[in-house]
Amino acid sequence: MKSHETLTLIEEITLNDGTSYFEISNMVQNGRAELAAIRGMIKSVRILQLNIPHSSSVIEYESYINENFEMPSEKFDHFERWQRTPEMEKIVEQILQENHIA
Repeated sequence: MKSHETLTLIEEITLNDGTSYFEISNMVQNGRAELAAIRGMIKSVRILQLNIPHSSSVIEYESYINENFEMPSEKFDHFERWQRTPEMEKIVEQILQENHIA
């Protein structure tokens, strides 16, 4: 069953190897990332911006996420980074620019 998430925030996720990336997310997924940090699956997560505008770029990325990924349950045993196509990388960059991040 695929997700039907509404993406509302931008967060920065730092992996255990020290690399970090930006993700367009929501409070539920941010909570899962916080659990992943507590469980040692990632180093940290921090919200950079809440309540981002629901722009056409966000709607497009949201559709991609909902079609390709499921929201993990609280009992997850690994952290799954949402893998992006080159087209979705461009969309995320657009969202970051629209919100004056990066």
